[in-house]
Amino acid sequence: MDERPDRQPLLSKDSRDYGLGNKNVGFLRLSLKYGLKLVMWVIFLTWVTVIFLFPSDFMGEMFEKWIMMTRGTIFGVSGSIFLLFSAPILAIALLGTLYIGLFPREYNERKRNRSPSLRLWTFPVLVDGPFGVVSAAEFIGIAVFFLYILWATSAYARKDSRLVAFLDVSSREKICFMLDLVGLHFGSIGLFCTAFLFLPISRGSILLRLIDIPFEHATRYHVWLGHVTMILFTLHGLCYVISWSIQGTLQPKLIEWRDIGVANLPGVISLLAGLLMWVTSFSPVRKNFFELFFYTHQLYVVFIIFLALHVGDFIFYMAGGAIFLFVLDRFLRFCQSRATVDVLSAKCLPCGTVELTLSKPQKMRYSALGFVFLQVRELSWLQWHPFSVSSSPLDGGFHMSVLIKVLGHWTEKLRDSILSGTNRDFNISASVEGPYGHESPYYLQYENLILVAGGIGISPFIAIVRDILHRVKERRTCLPKNILIVWSVKRTKELSLLSKIDATSLCAFFPKVLNVEVQTYVTQETEKPLEEGNLSRNKTVAHFPRIRGSSMSTLVGTGNMIWSGLYLFSSIVGFIVLIALVELLYIRRFNKSTWWLQGLLCIICMLASVILFGGTVIMLWRCWESSPVGHDQHKDSGLQNEPTDYDEETSENLVSLGSNHYGQRPNFTGIFSSISGKWGNVDVGVLVCGPPGLQTSVAAECRSQNLKSRWDHPIFHFHTHSFDL
Repeated sequence: MDERPDRQPLLSKDSRDYGLGNKNVGFLRLSLKYGLKLVMWVIFLTWVTVIFLFPSDFMGEMFEKWIMMTRGTIFGVSGSIFLLFSAPILAIALLGTLYIGLFPREYNERKRNRSPSLRLWTFPVLVDGPFGVVSAAEFIGIAVFFLYILWATSAYARKDSRLVAFLDVSSREKICFMLDLVGLHFGSIGLFCTAFLFLPISRGSILLRLIDIPFEHATRYHVWLGHVTMILFTLHGLCYVISWSIQGTLQPKLIEWRDIGVANLPGVISLLAGLLMWVTSFSPVRKNFFELFFYTHQLYVVFIIFLALHVGDFIFYMAGGAIFLFVLDRFLRFCQSRATVDVLSAKCLPCGTVELTLSKPQKMRYSALGFVFLQVRELSWLQWHPFSVSSSPLDGGFHMSVLIKVLGHWTEKLRDSILSGTNRDFNISASVEGPYGHESPYYLQYENLILVAGGIGISPFIAIVRDILHRVKERRTCLPKNILIVWSVKRTKELSLLSKIDATSLCAFFPKVLNVEVQTYVTQETEKPLEEGNLSRNKTVAHFPRIRGSSMSTLVGTGNMIWSGLYLFSSIVGFIVLIALVELLYIRRFNKSTWWLQGLLCIICMLASVILFGGTVIMLWRCWESSPVGHDQHKDSGLQNEPTDYDEETSENLVSLGSNHYGQRPNFTGIFSSISGKWGNVDVGVLVCGPPGLQTSVAAECRSQNLKSRWDHPIFHFHTHSFDL
């Protein structure tokens, strides 16, 4: 078997093919790598600094000079603001695509620390509260963001108070004028927050891949930013409403739609759409009425369009770069999700869980901690549900599996359709978005792992263990040596899921190099059931639908970086070209100066560039995928490594490697203390997948153990792998 890394960099470390010395190529490669990093950091820090200091008098003067210096182009003031606020984030995206294409993340390129040490990203600071589990790095980010809001608010307040003090008008007029200024500046701060709001919600964003933050983690940042942004926009609107009420002009002002200046009615519509999204996104509504939350969140289209109509194109460009990247991602996801994917097998397992095995191209790369969004058209044309991948990328070249716990109406319909189907006429039309997830298998950097799961949260850890066993079999280096699985379930029958890891068949000699221990906790049963032996005789109900030869597309997630770069580059260039043509052939020719119209034209050009220019690249991309060069011929189903049934009598699975505890929950204090004495002074990766309460308990114990750690005790690094919208 090929023992090379999963991804071979475009600039190979082996320089013999280039006819140059190893040292020269290595130096050039490192120079290019760190040169790209440096350029991206300089652009990002400059962009953030301009936004942070924008409320200051100094930056105000510099901004005016920048406008005067650049307004002579065909794009005018709009182009100046685009270059200052939107272009940097687009430039980072282009450079990031090049960087990942040339230097893909490799786990074996990361040198393990010889001595354990705390890390900001893996040390939980807050474990319970409105933000959930917050790492030290996230806490610093939250503090900096709130510091910016306080600084901007106070800077604007000082400027406004000085301005109002010079007005020779009545107290009532001063109050109204002050309210107008305060409302204006709340809107300005909210607009910059909007620029950050759309960055983490782009599922296949190159920026998230660049910093290796998966989408399921980034949604937390979107939620936090969404609350802050809507508070600011609500205060923005409230200040104007109070001012207009004092002046007695509330009704005419609310429906005012001016050609020159800010149009009020589109702002009211945008704010109402944002408020509706905000109200339905709070946890009680989101968890109990998820479909209400999901469908009202589609109002982001109304929010964006009417925001552009409200402020015009040049103000819209303050947040336009991030919105453009979101549109790019959304269109790519739309194109990927239109195709149907072969379901190679659909199984109802003895424990009540459904397993779907999907067809994928052999060259599709993904992390064992990846996940996909799945739609089954026989059940619903609108509903998409996220599921963790339960198969390793090394299991087989042509398939990917997901485990689905039957919990709600949609999953019940899926199970019933499988149980009632027949091998002759049973069929499922599945569509897939993804796979998404970490850019690199970070769990491989730890020699010691603790995998804590609750219920179906064992699914990604099945993929991890299978992945590690495959790598052990291939005799790869830098692999974990100790793995402790702590799994909490409600009923004994759920334990059969561990049969997915038939350790001896994956790697017969694994006990010599890998120590695996499993501790299972059955919380709703006080003793081992007498009928437990029947579990091994409960056969899996499996169906194999008709195969049409359709596999998953690589458009998003871990897609081909060359085509991704072409799609991004062509869309950006197309947008600039369309804006220039509109400016020359329409706005200047017919002397159009209407703000809201220019904002609308900006949105139209943005969509047209993605559909026309980017869409052309996608068409070529799809043709390349289906060609003999880019397409993998499906000579077999790729299921030869999959167990056809769950028979605990014939396979040695991980259930036999551990101990079962009935009528109790895991005592993490005892577990971690035992590990501290057993493993010694090492780094321990702690991965958690389960409900929020489980994450909180494990994070609290990691923090407690690290704070009281002695020199001969391990450092516990907390990671969570739980998707919660």
